[in-house]
Parts: sequence; structure tokens; C-alpha cells
Amino acid sequence: MLHIGEKITAIINRFNLNNYAFSKRIGVTGTTIDSIVNGRPQKDGSRKKTKPGYDVLLAIINEFDINPDYLFGKNDIMLASEVKPIQTYSGIPQVISTTSEGNENVVFVSTKARAGYLSGYGDVDYIESLPSFKMPLLTNGTFRCFEVQGNSMVQTFYDGDLVFGKYVEAISDIKDNEVYVVVSKNDGVVLKRLIHQSKNQQKFILKSDNKDGNFPDYSILSEDIMEVWQVTMYASKQIPKPVDVFDKLHELESKIMNLEHKIEKH
Repeated sequence: MLHIGEKITAIINRFNLNNYAFSKRIGVTGTTIDSIVNGRPQKDGSRKKTKPGYDVLLAIINEFDINPDYLFGKNDIMLASEVKPIQTYSGIPQVISTTSEGNENVVFVSTKARAGYLSGYGDVDYIESLPSFKMPLLTNGTFRCFEVQGNSMVQTFYDGDLVFGKYVEAISDIKDNEVYVVVSKNDGVVLKRLIHQSKNQQKFILKSDNKDGNFPDYSILSEDIMEVWQVTMYASKQIPKPVDVFDKLHELESKIMNLEHKIEKH
């Protein structure tokens, strides 16, 4: 990660300025900028860089339209004008995939693709780069397939399972205690049960089915939700083991068949 002084140097270079001209643009002395980007001379011959204060940073942001997240190391986009706005929730998915006949495909979002999905769910090129397929059983809506990641929903879904979600057209359509894939600004893509925490649909509780204590409930504001997909079907690699009753019935059937076989011989 670049030091704040190195980032300011990059801004100076971006606008083809020197330290003095840059300092005049933001209303500080040239010495102030020199101490930030080059450092103040020390007795031992080294140089110690000065950290810019709030007023200096604010002046840089306002004068040059700088993205604050760039200065504070949250992303690499320097100019605020180049930051793509995060889409707000809408009644239809931002992008859908269709067959050549115009029928909707199911887009598959794997575990590896989940990180990119948060910023790319509204990008046509990104969605088209994901695998897609036709599912005859999934009709009357837009569906997306997500690969389950982690163990927070164990007892119901397991790591590596595939859940098929139907796009929820309105926040008000969310039903208590149903399972949804929620795409949000802060948490990315998560699989949880949703509970209304407020009557006006402004806040929801996200619950995990795994009750081992490692996955506590938490809340989310509806304004932070970008997509919601209600899970309507799933595919699992977990093959259930037969229960004890089944084992005993199977054993009893085998004994009866053996007995019948012996009787037939006599």
C-alpha cells in the first residue's frame, strides 16, 4: 500500500504540477507539501515525512475532485468522477442473460465469482462473462444460481451446495423466516434467513441456520440492499445417510426374503 505522501505525489504528477504550484492550489506553503512528500531533514541525515492534517486532505479532495477512498487506501481509483456509483435496489435485475430465442438463462455465480459480483452485478459485460444455462423447472421470474460458501447455513445448506434464487421485485415482498441470497454494499453476497426488524421494511435481521455460536444474527438496512433472491430450489453434494429405522426395515426385508427363499426350496 502506498504511503499517503506517495499518493499525494501521484496526484501532483497527474495534474502536471510541481510541489510549489500544488501547494498554492490548496492554500498551503510549499514547505508543508515538501515535508509531506519528501520529509523533513533529521540530524542523522534521514528524512521524516509529515502526515497531512485534516484541512490539507480536505483541500486536496475538494480542489482536485479526489476520491477519499484513494487517499485512505480503500481503492485505487484516484478521481471521484471515475468511481462508478453503486446501484440502488430496483424492481428488476440490472442485467439478465437470455438465449438466442429470447428466453432467460440462469446465471451461475460461483464462490470465486462472488467477490467480483458485488461491483459487477449491474455490468452487462461482467454478467455475460459468467456461465449461464437454461433450467426448464424455473419459470415465471428471473433466477440466478449461487454456490454456497462456508458453514453458516449448515443443517440446511452446506459449503459447495448450489441454491437457485428468484429475484425479489420489491423489498416489501420479503417473507419472514424464508431463505434469501442478499447482495449488499457492506456484506457482499450472503445466504441467510430474513426477519423484518421494523414494520416499515427499513431494517432486517439476517439469521444463520448453524447454531454453533460462531454465526450470530445481525441487522441490515434496506437502503444497503442491492439485490435479493429468494431461494426456491437447491442442489447438494451431500447425500443423506439412511436413518436407523430405514436400516432396520431393510434388514428385516432381507431376512424375510431369505426366509421365503428357503421355504421355496423345500
